[in-house]
Amino acid sequence: MEIALVILITILLVILLYVVLTYNQFVSLKKRRDNSYSVIDVYLKKRFDLIPNLVEVTKGYAKYEQDILLKVTEYRTSYEKNKDEESLKKLNDEYNNLLLVVENYPELKASEQYLVLQKSLIKVENELQAARRIYNNDTTKYNTKLNVFPSNIIGKIFNFKEGSLFELEDKKEADNININM
Repeated sequence: MEIALVILITILLVILLYVVLTYNQFVSLKKRRDNSYSVIDVYLKKRFDLIPNLVEVTKGYAKYEQDILLKVTEYRTSYEKNKDEESLKKLNDEYNNLLLVVENYPELKASEQYLVLQKSLIKVENELQAARRIYNNDTTKYNTKLNVFPSNIIGKIFNFKEGSLFELEDKKEADNININM
């Protein structure tokens, strides 16, 4: 009888230890994912801070594309206020349109001020892409832990929710960045 009690206590301790370790892994993975997202936010902020400069430099050359310039500014402001995915998507689309406008103005591409901005934007875009890859990798690890047995049981017990991947970049954006390099 005492041996059975010792075995039962040992089994309960092992289960408790597993639950605690798994819970801590979930918390650690979630914190890492949250941190990765904050890095994306930093690079988006850098990008947004460069956009008004790009708009100002482009204004003198692209008088006929005032609508695009106004939309870029409007969506940038909207995202800064709301931090919603829809505003970010709209801003990204108009940013891509702005980069296409620049292609139509060879004298703009030769402007020293524009070239400095272009190099800064390319650097920020590359950093943003790297940050997205890290975030998506961290999110995938977290989601995998949530979906594999037996850790999925612990995840459900403690109400951990699956995270979504950061998918802003599309083929058009990647093409535009490559064109401008």
